[in-house]
Amino acid sequence: MPEHTWKVSAPVSRITTPPPASITPLLEHTTLLGKTAVISGSCSGIGAAIALELSSRGCNVVINYPYQSLELDALALSNRLTPRAIAVCADISTLDGPQTLIDAAVKEFGKIDILVNNAAIAINLPFEEQTMEHWTSLVDLNGRGTFLLTQAVLPHLSKTDSRIINIDSISSRAAPAMQTIYAGTKGMVDSFTRCWAKELPPKYGCTVNAVSPGPTMTEGFAAAGEAFIKMMQPVLDQTPVGARMAKPDEIAFAVGFLCEPRASWINGLNLTASGGLFID
Repeated sequence: MPEHTWKVSAPVSRITTPPPASITPLLEHTTLLGKTAVISGSCSGIGAAIALELSSRGCNVVINYPYQSLELDALALSNRLTPRAIAVCADISTLDGPQTLIDAAVKEFGKIDILVNNAAIAINLPFEEQTMEHWTSLVDLNGRGTFLLTQAVLPHLSKTDSRIINIDSISSRAAPAMQTIYAGTKGMVDSFTRCWAKELPPKYGCTVNAVSPGPTMTEGFAAAGEAFIKMMQPVLDQTPVGARMAKPDEIAFAVGFLCEPRASWINGLNLTASGGLFID
C-alpha cells in the first residue's frame, strides 16, 4: 500500500491519500466517486461504519469527533478511507460546532453532497430519575445539533442529487420505557425528516430520509458488559430475523443505499433497520 502523508492542524486533521487511479486494487464500487459526505459523530460506532461504507463506494468523507481526546481514533479511521478523508473536531451539541464542521468540509472539498446527521447520545433511566441535565445534553445534541448542522450545510449542498440522511431510532415510534427524553429527541428527528422532505427538495435538489436502527452492537453497548447484554436478551429474542443486536455495518448499508444515485426517487422515508423488532 502507498504511504500516507499526515497533515495535522487544529481543528482539522488531514490525511492526504493518492488519487483513485493509483490505488491498488482500484475500488470496484465507485457509484459515489467524486461526492463528499459529512458524517457527524463518526469516529466510532454506527458513524464510523457509515464512513467506511460510503468510502467503499468511492465517496470522500469528513469524519467528525467532539473532543481532542478522540483525535487519534478519528485519524486512525481517516487513514483507512479512500479516495480522500479529513477528520474535524467539532462538538455538535454546541451552538458553533455544526458551523465549524461544515466550514472545514467546504474549505477542504468545496462542496458537500451528503450529510448524515448521526451524532447522538442516550439515557436509559426511570422517568422520575431523568433530570434537567439529561434533558439539556440530549436535546442540545440529538435535536438542536441536527437542526443546526442541517441549516449550516444547505448553502453548500450540491444542487442536484444531494442527500440528507438522519439517523433516527426505533425508540422514536416504539416508545420504550425509561427513554422519555431520548425517544422524545428522536421523535424530533423523525418529524424533522418529514418536514424537510417536503420543504427542502424543491429548493436544494436533495432528498431527505431517515434510518432507524434497533439495538446495535456498538462500542457503547459492548462496554456495558455481559450483565447488560443478558438483561437485553429478552428484547432481542423478539427479533424475527435473529435474536441478536445489529452489526454497525448492517445499519451503514441502509445509509449507503439511500445515498446511491439510483435512490433519487426515495424521499421522506424512515427506513427501519431492526431485523423486524419494530414494524410500523
